[in-house]
Amino acid sequence: MRYRTHALSTRTATTLAATAAASAAALAVLLPAPAQAAAAPAAAAPAHDSSGRTHYVDCSATTAGTGSRTRPWTTLAEANAHTFGPGDRLLFQRGATCQGSLQPKGSGSAGRPFTISDYGPASAGRAKLDGAGAHDVVLLANTQHIKLTDLEITNSASPGSERNGVRLRLTDYGTAPNFELAGLYLHHIRGGDFKTLTGSSAIHIAVEGKAKASKYDGLNIHHNLIEDVDREGIYFKSTYSKRALVGNQQDPHAYPGEWTPSTGVRIHHNTLKSLAGDGIKLDTTTGAVVERNLIEGFQLRSPSANAGIWTFNTDDTLVQHNDVSGGGNTHDGMSFDADGASKGTVFQYNYSHDNVGGFLLICPYSGAKTLDTVVRYNVSRNDGARLVQNCWGPILNTQIYNNSFYNKEKVPARLIEDSAAASTQHELSIRNNLFVSEGTGGYAYDVKIPSITFGHNAFHGVPTTVPNPGGITTNPLLRPDFRLSPGSPALAAGVQIPDNGGKDYFGNRLKPGTAPNIGAYAGPGVK
Repeated sequence: MRYRTHALSTRTATTLAATAAASAAALAVLLPAPAQAAAAPAAAAPAHDSSGRTHYVDCSATTAGTGSRTRPWTTLAEANAHTFGPGDRLLFQRGATCQGSLQPKGSGSAGRPFTISDYGPASAGRAKLDGAGAHDVVLLANTQHIKLTDLEITNSASPGSERNGVRLRLTDYGTAPNFELAGLYLHHIRGGDFKTLTGSSAIHIAVEGKAKASKYDGLNIHHNLIEDVDREGIYFKSTYSKRALVGNQQDPHAYPGEWTPSTGVRIHHNTLKSLAGDGIKLDTTTGAVVERNLIEGFQLRSPSANAGIWTFNTDDTLVQHNDVSGGGNTHDGMSFDADGASKGTVFQYNYSHDNVGGFLLICPYSGAKTLDTVVRYNVSRNDGARLVQNCWGPILNTQIYNNSFYNKEKVPARLIEDSAAASTQHELSIRNNLFVSEGTGGYAYDVKIPSITFGHNAFHGVPTTVPNPGGITTNPLLRPDFRLSPGSPALAAGVQIPDNGGKDYFGNRLKPGTAPNIGAYAGPGVK
């Protein structure tokens, strides 16, 4: 992800053709609908843990209380003054709004988290925390075993400086286990255009300090609704991120700590809409899973480079079953990005569509490397201006196979955009992919790097002359739902690829020892 400035393009709306609408409806069956889950009425307050105490806050009450249900606290300051412990609960009255910054002290313990949630009748609406211009609406600092659920969080006053909805912060803390952020509605977080250690995001996960290596172990972010945010949706950053793989792509003076990745990270079933910048960005993690999220509209109000879901300085990230659309301009504006020092990132079973910037970015530079990226069994519809873009650093052992690309309303100017010198290590193997265009022109390929190779791809309506041994150019009979019709020349026309994930975009099992189809569909022809 490049950090230079660029003039902001105006996002243009795209009206899909009737066949595209039919396909989207078919694909919706296979993809999650996290918006419904995230926006559902708040559940009943969690069952009381007798090992802890329950404290109540009702900011609509006029008489100061003790924190009991009959005499609740009436301000965030009262909650901030208390130190909470294992099994404790801090509950906010539904239908009431508290202003300011919630910064509770204390921690939970294994099996006995400190829970922050809501109480009262669901008919009253959500309990709401309004930052009113504070840096953070909720700040959870140097703590562990925390569960934050079912609150409405907003922060729109005095826009332009750093703003966060929820910020997790470790400063020279060590390992912090067990965080759950779920069922939150975060909206109108009006920060400035900052990709920093401290803001601005709906959910901001930070590791700070230089004296003691710190990380999160067990971070579950799910079923949240995030919309109208400037600038980041969900964002990670750590000062303990120095390793040879990252080179100078990140300032080694500002981030000097030895690479200490957070573990047990899961980001799933979230809905993110109308984002100024990035959707979901992972940084300094290992083994993270990002799945079944819906991103609609990113890179909409930021002059900086942004992507839908991207990794930086991470190992073994799995990105799957996500629906990403509405990348607003070409800087960068792709659904997915394996950025500098990303190692072993797998993008599979995702639906990418209507992104002005394109489908995929691979972006090391300034001494960083990106290696062992796998991009397989994804579907792309009307992504442009390029399908794949490479930055100018070393890109090693990248496998792009069995994806299906369909373009009509948007036709990419380039199949691959790569401005690196011919001597650059760009090792991309592009096999068994299906490219179909019903538009005109486009798909230039002016890459001079011999280590980018093609084979057994289908190019139909795509005027490219790249060497493509074993490939086809005849009509593959691609259906609107991205399956293949009977008699398709793409059936069983691919080359076998080991360690292929075992199934296709639609969940069909891949048959070992047999030639696969070209594209993201592995089943028989469908009438």
